[in-house]
Amino acid sequence: MAAIDADVPITMKKVYRRLEGWRSRRTGRARIPESLWAAAGELARQHGLNPVSKVLRLEFNHLKRMAESSGRVKPKRPAMAPAFVELIAPQTAGTQECVIELEGRRGKLRIELKGPAAADLAGVSRALWEMVS
Repeated sequence: MAAIDADVPITMKKVYRRLEGWRSRRTGRARIPESLWAAAGELARQHGLNPVSKVLRLEFNHLKRMAESSGRVKPKRPAMAPAFVELIAPQTAGTQECVIELEGRRGKLRIELKGPAAADLAGVSRALWEMVS
């Protein structure tokens, strides 16, 4: 029996030993028993498809079908604690002003804006104008 990494979870090692025992006793091209596939599918739901298929040396797509037939496929991950980030806009010394004049095939457009949103006006108006012209 080949050795597996020390960082492999105990539950995966147990299924690995069961699978290797079956492989050493099988005759011809016998199919893996459903009980072993079910155990491998449960491991895939807990630890992810790729790590389980590599450690147990199982065909990825068949393992994926077994994992999906009984529930989730993605490994369980601890939920992140919600975080709150306060964003404070910089104070402006004076009033900003922006005037945009656009001319195209369909005519002219003049937009005047005063206040903190004036800096964003150029990009927004350019995008809008490109859509209509």
